[in-house]
Amino acid sequence: MSLRDPYILDGSQIQESPTRFLEQLKYCGPGFVLSASIVGSGELIATTALGAKVGFITLWVILLSCFLKVALQLEFGRHTIQSGETAMTAINKLPGWRIRRAHWMIWFWLALLPIKILQVGGIIGGLGILLNIVVPGISIPAWCWITAIVVALLIFIERYKLIELSCLAMTLAFTILTLICVVALQWTEYAINFEQIASGLTGKLPSDGMLFVFAAFGLTGVGGDEIMQYTYWLLEKGYAARVGPYQPNDTAWQDRARGWTQVMVFDALVSMIVYTTVTAAFYVLGAAVLHARGDVPAGYAMVSTLANMYTESLGPWAKDVFLAGAFFVLFSTAFSALAAWTRIYSDTFSQFGWMRFDDPRQRRIAIKTLACVFPLLWTIVFLWIEQPVTMVMLGGVATAAILLIVVIAAIHFRLRRSLPGLEPGLFYDIAFWVSAVSILLLAGYGIWTAVVGWGTVK
Repeated sequence: MSLRDPYILDGSQIQESPTRFLEQLKYCGPGFVLSASIVGSGELIATTALGAKVGFITLWVILLSCFLKVALQLEFGRHTIQSGETAMTAINKLPGWRIRRAHWMIWFWLALLPIKILQVGGIIGGLGILLNIVVPGISIPAWCWITAIVVALLIFIERYKLIELSCLAMTLAFTILTLICVVALQWTEYAINFEQIASGLTGKLPSDGMLFVFAAFGLTGVGGDEIMQYTYWLLEKGYAARVGPYQPNDTAWQDRARGWTQVMVFDALVSMIVYTTVTAAFYVLGAAVLHARGDVPAGYAMVSTLANMYTESLGPWAKDVFLAGAFFVLFSTAFSALAAWTRIYSDTFSQFGWMRFDDPRQRRIAIKTLACVFPLLWTIVFLWIEQPVTMVMLGGVATAAILLIVVIAAIHFRLRRSLPGLEPGLFYDIAFWVSAVSILLLAGYGIWTAVVGWGTVK
């Protein structure tokens, strides 16, 4: 069933939700788009850099980061399916202080944009460094500009299906390669033993490198901005359009809302299994190989340092395989990030009254315009700073700050905007409140640590 405008809930696109496993798998996709965004900056760079710096001790932080945020992702997803609202529209309806037309949280979100530009600028820089290794005849700055232009063109002409399939293919390919490397590590001098894994599950924190810890916490698993982006992918996949506009006391509408929410939960959990697995694998590689060698990824040597994780486990020939895999991971991150940014920032500007996101023509123009603007900014900031790991880590701190917005909004959704007859169960509520309280404490402490210890990033 084809969808016209998935952001419009007019009742013409209603469809019953699938109930069988394979049918539900067919409607998965939004979670995999998020996974592609996560893997490049969170797993390939932040996770391995943390493992390289502190060893196995913070494995528990990485795992907790992947598990904790899913409940918030589900709450945003529930609200979108039931209301048809994007994240920014929903946040702008929250009670509280407003500046002109926009809620203070939207202004706070927009204020973090320069730091988030640093983060994806680090991804563009990583791609430029990688491609310069493959084709050294073209300079790193030139490769950065080429990458930015290609990503911009793809998003300029893209459709949701292209984003979903591209992200899924690139993420799964590198995930499989990484798992093979972890297994192969057991036949090298860097073989992992039970004591090392156990040491990472004790709940301890390192004496230094705390900024790396909280940056990795913000970047691994679904980050605050990715939780908000999830609502746009749910809408473009057609979840809310297939439920239709809210019909009070309509049991058929409630059944559709409940059914598509179950499909959304399935999508989120399947993607969580994928990115948690690859996150743990990346961290173990960084802790086992790079920490033992005293190599912490930094500057233009980032890609070569990360390649050591593969060459030490599979042999020198694996460097080329790593470069190919790393390209797909970093490119998929830039690709999915730009696709999401063009939507969420267009919607942000709509909340200020600068355009109408619900107008398909204005939305298309805004998306195409931002598809050109953001890659330009990412490239400029990287060529100015030239420190991809530092840039990504600072973006992780901003992502942790965005989690505070997400928690506050999710609590309001749960307490004030849950619809009668669609209240979640006890297990969901326990997971939700554990997640919300834990993230408030960890993110708050992480921001404080970043403020007093930002200079520890090397």
